[in-house]
Amino acid sequence: MKRIYIPYTEWEDWHNGMWNKLDKEEEPHMLLKAIRFTSDYIKYGHSMAKVIISWPNTMLNSLTNKNINRRAFLGHCACSYEFNCPEYITRAAWKELTNHQRYLADLVAQKTINNWIYEYKRKNIGLHKNMGKQLLLQWDS
Repeated sequence: MKRIYIPYTEWEDWHNGMWNKLDKEEEPHMLLKAIRFTSDYIKYGHSMAKVIISWPNTMLNSLTNKNINRRAFLGHCACSYEFNCPEYITRAAWKELTNHQRYLADLVAQKTINNWIYEYKRKNIGLHKNMGKQLLLQWDS
């Protein structure tokens, strides 16, 4: 899969404030919200499924990048999408989860990413990539 670059000004996560900093007074409340949300892998997974559809530029830019932790990134996006939680708060919430909660969240994130990759390849490469070239080679033989 080829890496796709989208200018950050077109990223939906950026417009949603995922990279913003909260006032210090807001952080504890947001952290508790993020802990509750990320610890529920079912709700978390539903949000991941919604965000990959709702934020196409962000997903294209980041999920084609094999050099990042795509599961963590998708989780950050899910929290931002659901309740405007900044990325650094989601990272802090992750540290509060049990290993089992992290495992379940990672499973649902990877499944969502795999589905996104499958759909991306299906739409952009097609199931019959180079079919014309293959047919031509058969006729030349």
